[in-house]
Amino acid sequence: MDAAVPDTGSPVLDGSLAPSADVPGGLLEGMKVPAYVVDAEGLIIAANGAALRLLHRPAAELLGHDAHDLLHRDSHGRPLPRSRCEMRDALLAERTGHNDLGWFARGDGSLLGLSWFLTPYALDPDRPGALVMLYQRHEPAGHREDGEEHATALTELDRLALLAETTTQLTSTLDVTEALHRLAALTVPLLADWAVVDLLTENDEVRRALVVQHKDGVLIERADLQGPMPPLPQESPMPLSRALRGAASSIASAATYQGPPDSGIAVEQHRLFEETGMHSAAIAPIRGLRDVLGALTLGRAARPDAFTASDLPLLEDVTRRAGLALDNARLYQRQRKVSETMQRHLLPQMPTIPGLQMTARYVAAPQASQVGGDWYDAFPLMDGATALAIGDVVGHDLDAAGGMAQVRNMLRAFAWSHPEAPSDVVTQLDQAVMHIAEVPMATVLLARLTSGDDGLWRLRWTNAGHPPPLLVDHDGRTRFLTGGHGILLGTGTTRPREDAVVTLPPRSTLVLYTDGLVESTRHSIDDGLDRLRKHAASLARRPLDPFSDALLDRARPTDNDDDVAFLALRTPDPAP
Repeated sequence: MDAAVPDTGSPVLDGSLAPSADVPGGLLEGMKVPAYVVDAEGLIIAANGAALRLLHRPAAELLGHDAHDLLHRDSHGRPLPRSRCEMRDALLAERTGHNDLGWFARGDGSLLGLSWFLTPYALDPDRPGALVMLYQRHEPAGHREDGEEHATALTELDRLALLAETTTQLTSTLDVTEALHRLAALTVPLLADWAVVDLLTENDEVRRALVVQHKDGVLIERADLQGPMPPLPQESPMPLSRALRGAASSIASAATYQGPPDSGIAVEQHRLFEETGMHSAAIAPIRGLRDVLGALTLGRAARPDAFTASDLPLLEDVTRRAGLALDNARLYQRQRKVSETMQRHLLPQMPTIPGLQMTARYVAAPQASQVGGDWYDAFPLMDGATALAIGDVVGHDLDAAGGMAQVRNMLRAFAWSHPEAPSDVVTQLDQAVMHIAEVPMATVLLARLTSGDDGLWRLRWTNAGHPPPLLVDHDGRTRFLTGGHGILLGTGTTRPREDAVVTLPPRSTLVLYTDGLVESTRHSIDDGLDRLRKHAASLARRPLDPFSDALLDRARPTDNDDDVAFLALRTPDPAP
């Protein structure tokens, strides 16, 4: 575990990381529980040997690093958005926090489920921080640290606790994949060594959605055993086929699928038992409110005790709760897909403008309703100019999407019928928003794009509370177009609006975007704008579509739950 540590004043002692001079020397090394201390920004400033061993990391990988970025993961091993991190919320709020199951990335690449407890710890009056203690989740009845299992029945209290935790865990997410992983974590290794979930699709096809194994103290997803399954037979008496048709739960063994298979599913079950080494399995249907959604198979391989009929009522109680949660999650995802489709259909196709390249993107929010008030637009005007617009209506729901459509359509009408300065059009739009639109507030940037006799393109714009456009020259020089800035729509303020004008250099790229591309819960808006500028500069010579895709991927903060509208155009080479 010995490793070189940067010069931070915290030497390595006996394979552990000694506290810095500001942390009482005995605080961590006197604790047997794995523990580390973070400052107010979440940087690890001390950790004890127990934490190093548990996390399988040398001291140099912890000291001075951001604990969230380094350690915190979701149940799939993916980086956890800061907005969803309960530990970070407790740290920033300077309050005590705890969770019975959090996922941590170990130095060897494995994923470890741990209980954690965080309590504020002031390094001095001006330096708040926190002490974090990690606990191995308690081993369930029937599990021993030496890896041997023995049959010890769950008490009634254990059963009630499992059902209560199942309800809490599964109803607190509307993501089907997340719900399935939580279901596996609840039942393995408490009830079995393996958890297998088979789901029925809307077309009555069968998909093996999840296979999870408990090995060496961690849950391992077996992607090689997952995937599409053969059709569901309507007459097969085999346990999984019956469960997928909604029949009562049953017990199976390796011998159950040893005979001649009566269906393709039976063939896959035979393969499952062989690959996993399961000698006993309990299989129960997962029922929704109206239909059978799938089946849960719990299998035992390492532990010698076989399932009995007395285990089935508990399994059915678990799957009953799982069915309700999956039903809700599927309904939510279906509605979310409809909402996102509606949002995309509300957004226009880009016009073809001779001499210019133009592209646009809409990226839905990773969380929440997946639909919002972000929009872009581009359309020709009666005098031959081209109007460019981008905006954001307050809110992240169907009301915001509906309000967005109202604002966009009114702006189109005003800009077409009154080919005036953008500031005059936006002033008219502001009055309409105040009196006839069902929109609380909105930002908008409206521009007129024209080509002169010299072959150069000129942009005239006004900005109502929106992030400034970014202009990127072909050589990577960048500048934000901060002129023409005024107050957002819907405030009732009658302050005059202004226009600004710029000549776009040949082969330059203009980027219009909404705040979801630059706003972050952990950094200032200036940091987000600077990140956008640097990435855009580095991509300046890429073709426009790859430029746009890469910029969205690199510049968008990982902890932002907002949607993003994005419009980019590129001017042609200089005239010969």
